[in-house]
Amino acid sequence: MVELLGEGNFAALIGGVGGILLGLAARLGRFCTLGAIEDHVYSSNDTRLRMWGMAIGLSVCATFVLSALGLVAETQTFYLQIEAQPIVSIIGGLIFGYGMAIAGNCGYGALARLGGGDLRNFVIVAVIGVATYATFSGPIAWARLAIFPDRTEAAAPAGIAHVLSGATGIPTSAIGIVIGLAVVAITLSSNDFRRDSKALFWSAVVALAIVTAWVGMTFVNRVGFDDLTIVSHTFAAPIGETILYAMTATGQTLSFGIGSIAGVWVGAFVGSLIKGHFRWEACEDPRELRRQIIGAGLMGVGAALSLGCSFGQGLSAMSVLALSAPLTLAGIYLGARLGLKQLVEGRLAWGL
Repeated sequence: MVELLGEGNFAALIGGVGGILLGLAARLGRFCTLGAIEDHVYSSNDTRLRMWGMAIGLSVCATFVLSALGLVAETQTFYLQIEAQPIVSIIGGLIFGYGMAIAGNCGYGALARLGGGDLRNFVIVAVIGVATYATFSGPIAWARLAIFPDRTEAAAPAGIAHVLSGATGIPTSAIGIVIGLAVVAITLSSNDFRRDSKALFWSAVVALAIVTAWVGMTFVNRVGFDDLTIVSHTFAAPIGETILYAMTATGQTLSFGIGSIAGVWVGAFVGSLIKGHFRWEACEDPRELRRQIIGAGLMGVGAALSLGCSFGQGLSAMSVLALSAPLTLAGIYLGARLGLKQLVEGRLAWGL
């Protein structure tokens, strides 16, 4: 199959299948980063926050079980091959989280809403993609490099389970499975959440999308000749990659990231039709448009610094227990809290 389709196209197919699941989870399961934080802060409802926890716990367990079986090469994943820089991860997370609150969505959420006909999120998607690439390799890359030099390849896998394994001698897979089960147990400590079958189901769907990406890309990496990087879903740089592909497709090949972006849009479109929520919407307030552009630009910068968005670091990197993941996720949460307080209270309140 890989030889028939080509490695890039096969990787795009893997990304597309997982992306469709994620698009459906967003529209039918209301799986959303900012929505989870808003519910927790302003409605004292932690269901969607627990959905994130359940998706993380299940994906960690499954990833390390499959790693023990030889089906996932987690040490070769992007997030474990790059040197961890805690301060940069936190700063990038803060910038991303603040921008997410200001814009009203992250890249994943914006794609999902765009699939439902909300053209306001087309602006967010486009600006995130351009801003991420501009920060990585564009006109402001020199400023990024002057302040935060590029990360080097890690001497050893930059993962929590791998560090603990080296210190204790316990197998990495065993540590990862225990940590994943602990996260699941904490998430299920709520009686209300345990009884919410819909929330549990869509949490599992999100975890499935992440894990199938690791398995599929490990397979392509092993049987192919192009030595493709083992990646999972993230929604910052791949948006920029998709924009570039749309402009220069001749002579180019597809990739996992492009397939993932397209899949989320398709899944969200189908989900909005199923729910009967599809309708065209546009921005009527110039102030809202300005806020979305600024927020999306900040998300692009933050994602470039932290090497991932709320989904890329918060779920994909977390599933392999990358050292950068909890730091970036904490920064995103705090940044979003600050941004939400500014929007709600009309000022930047530091009391969280």
